[in-house]
Amino acid sequence: MVDNIDGSPDSEVNRYKIAGVSENNTSGDDGYIKEQDRLLPIANVGRIMKQILPPNAKISKEAKETMQECVSEFISFVTGEASDKCHKEKRKTVNGDDICWALGTLGFDDYAEPLKRYLHRYRELEGEKANQNKTTNIEDKDDQTTRKQPIVSTPDLKFNVIDKSYGSISRPF
Repeated sequence: MVDNIDGSPDSEVNRYKIAGVSENNTSGDDGYIKEQDRLLPIANVGRIMKQILPPNAKISKEAKETMQECVSEFISFVTGEASDKCHKEKRKTVNGDDICWALGTLGFDDYAEPLKRYLHRYRELEGEKANQNKTTNIEDKDDQTTRKQPIVSTPDLKFNVIDKSYGSISRPF
């Protein structure tokens, strides 16, 4: 929970007190965060808004700022619920499953299910990418091994041939 300290939404830099920060905090931060650190960047919010509108539509600054407040508050609300769950389970990291759980718990089932499907697909693609990177690294090592081995090792014309179907095992001919 954050509270607007100076009460003026029109001030140049609004500061917000973070709930749960004690008055005798010795860590050096005073428990306040700047508004610019609390909100999503307005350019990103405007770009997302434009994606759904017709190309010739205009969006007022006020509309962007209102949406910026709303989406930032929504994200904080859902993330706070997920964070509480992690805290109760004595975990320090909030993951995608926690966010999906929080959406469902808060009554946003219409968003939770598509997000679960997206998260599942994302993890599949990341796994494939990781496997592809491992394969590429192994092939790179094989290529380096191939370059390092002499083609002609002695005047007897012994050759080392690498059979790639079995990894980097070389056999003399």
